[in-house]
Amino acid sequence: MKLWKQLLVSLILLAAVFVVWSAFYPGARDVLTRNGLERVALFVPDVAEPSGKGAAGRKAGGRAGRRGPREAIVVVAPTSEGVVNDKLTAIGTGQAVRSVSVRTLVSGQIADIPVQPGGRVTHGDVLIQLDAAEEELAVERARLAVNDAKARADRLDSLVASRAVSSVEADQARNALGTAEVALREAELELSRRTVTAPISGSLGILAVNAGDYVTSQTEIASIDDRSEILIEFYVPERFTSGMQVGKTVTARAISRPGETFSGTISAVDNRVDEASRTLRIRARIPNADDSLRAGMSFEVMVGFEGERWPAVDPLAIQWDSAGAYVWRIVDDKAERVDVAIIQRNSDSVLVKADLAVGEVVVTEGVQSVREGAAVRVLGGAGRSGGGKSGANGVVENSKAGSDA
Repeated sequence: MKLWKQLLVSLILLAAVFVVWSAFYPGARDVLTRNGLERVALFVPDVAEPSGKGAAGRKAGGRAGRRGPREAIVVVAPTSEGVVNDKLTAIGTGQAVRSVSVRTLVSGQIADIPVQPGGRVTHGDVLIQLDAAEEELAVERARLAVNDAKARADRLDSLVASRAVSSVEADQARNALGTAEVALREAELELSRRTVTAPISGSLGILAVNAGDYVTSQTEIASIDDRSEILIEFYVPERFTSGMQVGKTVTARAISRPGETFSGTISAVDNRVDEASRTLRIRARIPNADDSLRAGMSFEVMVGFEGERWPAVDPLAIQWDSAGAYVWRIVDDKAERVDVAIIQRNSDSVLVKADLAVGEVVVTEGVQSVREGAAVRVLGGAGRSGGGKSGANGVVENSKAGSDA
């Protein structure tokens, strides 16, 4: 087939496609209008006959219909209000409200361990007993020395009254008695140090020593934890420092105990922000009356704040162009562009920084045919903002302020 015949057939096919597209595609006229080609539209929808006019009115209406664009059909949704930065979640580590590591003050061999490892002890309970044979003998010698010094001092005091001895000798005897008493107390102190007692009440850990072991002052014998309360230490970003106050309520959840939550309060706030991590150290206290929590457990701590409130719109309402993000707001059945800055994206809403009030409606469907200042027709409603309720199909008729996003 010759080239001119091929071109002719191609033109005929293109013309046929154009005719079919113009006749059956609902948005054909809008596409042509946007590109300045409305005059080549082959099919024009009928327009309502103006009141008080006859055939001339129909002709004028037909011409007007060909020149002016028709109303865009849209679906809208109300603007609600969302809150961000209203909750902080951090991971922390639990500690006993009081915890001590038990060591001996003297060296020696363990003679007896009267407590059960892992059990509960009270303040003053004996934990271990060191061999104290030498210290007991030293106490006996010191006690005998005190008795001798006391008897001599009493005898000299009676002789001073009869002037058989001088007062100087009596004073020396009393000084010797004082020195003997000090030596006795020193021997008793050395003996008492052979017995290691619990400095606090709490749960005793597993002992690191056994009877017969030789221990020194550097040997850690055991640890005691007072778990009546648990301290949770965690770190928060510096932007939350102003909201951290002693006494503020927190909620904690043990990672190993899903589904259970524990309430407590902030007990301490550090006085400075760490320069390396730009975080602030916080300590919270939670009750542990049933002794279900242990020191060293990891916790997820949640702290509530007032938060920042922003307009929330349907994700389908957000549009983009070279100038950035925007939405179409419907005011008096006309479209109005509102530039927005996205604050936070959620699955069902987008929080934006924009000149939008709660209850105003924005276009969610049909945005392709909307133009600045152009008239729109809301599918299923008038599309004006105000108090009311939303339709069953998601179309808003006089919308009402929504809840937080």
